[in-house]
Amino acid sequence: MSSGILENNATGLEAASIGSLEDDPIKPMRAFDLKVSAVTQLSEHFRRITFTGTDLALFGSNAEGQTLDLRVKVMIPAPGHALPELSNIRGSLQDDWYQSWLAVDESVRGVMRTYTARALRPAVPAHGDQPAIAAEMDIDFVLHLHGGSGPAAEWAAAAIPGDSLMLVGPCARWGDCLGIEFAPGEAERLLLVGDETAVPAIAAILETLPAHVSGHAVLEVPTKGDFLAISSPANMEIRWLARDGMDHGVELSRQVRALIAPAACELGEEPEDVDVDATILWETPVAAAGHGLYAWIAGEAATIRELRRYLVRDVGMDRNAVAFMGYWRKGQALS
Repeated sequence: MSSGILENNATGLEAASIGSLEDDPIKPMRAFDLKVSAVTQLSEHFRRITFTGTDLALFGSNAEGQTLDLRVKVMIPAPGHALPELSNIRGSLQDDWYQSWLAVDESVRGVMRTYTARALRPAVPAHGDQPAIAAEMDIDFVLHLHGGSGPAAEWAAAAIPGDSLMLVGPCARWGDCLGIEFAPGEAERLLLVGDETAVPAIAAILETLPAHVSGHAVLEVPTKGDFLAISSPANMEIRWLARDGMDHGVELSRQVRALIAPAACELGEEPEDVDVDATILWETPVAAAGHGLYAWIAGEAATIRELRRYLVRDVGMDRNAVAFMGYWRKGQALS
């Protein structure tokens, strides 16, 4: 991706509103000031917030304009306080801006949470009698309506058009888009697995798969009412699982074991153990080798750790063909 993406996606009005790009250092990440343009209740536990903003013309994606499982940082202001000044964000979480943000008292700075950019629609300039259409981004929030909601879900539950929000995401001017982990390479069989926190990413991936790809997507959500309409041009079977009060991950694990049988003779390597209470469970190979099975699994860390162990040790999959991400951990608030 080159800075030419900016020219393709930005109308003249938007480009002018962004300011002088000559004075804007080219770095991988930047802050985006957005406003809510629409709110859609997809189901009891899923709420889609659509955002717009003039500088969305600078929001990065992959070379095809896809977001896939792209992660963004949503900045939620503390009640009664504006967000700290973040306009100079121009780097990764390891850069100075993050440490400066952490140094501000939490009651003032607000909170930061990670979400998936469910969809990104570039601006469409006016043409003839057709008015211009502003760039938009959808983020699907999971709502825990019966207790346990975090500040981001609470914000989403109360959001209305006109509300402001800031997010940190990749800049199109940088080139490579940071935050996309899905990298199946030449793999022609896929296994996509996740709980409700991974549904937006898996849905976005499914919608962009080529027709020659086949496989399964296994999605565990709180209730049957949370089964969403998702389509894919690929030959992917989508299995929705309703937890309906069962322990988290039980049905997800059972379904994966039913779909992918263990090796008949020889076990694979034993993956290193990861203490999911002390560290982040996250490993994403650059690309799968060959045309075989590629697995992408995300959700609650303890469940994902056990599924990864099953696929690598019991099934015998090459660990470089398994991307696994602990999006959250029971009893912990993760940024």
